[in-house]
Amino acid sequence: GRYIFTPRLMQLLKITKPGAGGEIQLTDAMDRLLDEEVMFGFEFKDGKSYDCGDKQGFLQANIEYALRDPKLGADFKEYLKSLDIDSI
Repeated sequence: GRYIFTPRLMQLLKITKPGAGGEIQLTDAMDRLLDEEVMFGFEFKDGKSYDCGDKQGFLQANIEYALRDPKLGADFKEYLKSLDIDSI
């Protein structure tokens, strides 16, 4: 994900009223959290990020991390190679 928050954010989300689009906005809760806690940012320059709020990005992240895993990677790679993608 893109954020790491203290548990206080979840408490604030529970009491945050719907905003844009009639949805509860994370940024509204973050704004309230700034009244109570310090937040820090990190500029991400190298590497790859995934949008796990998007189904496609979530799947890509899971597959790529599984392939990198020392215990799962080799077997998972063989499984992917065994798939007849065109028949699915």
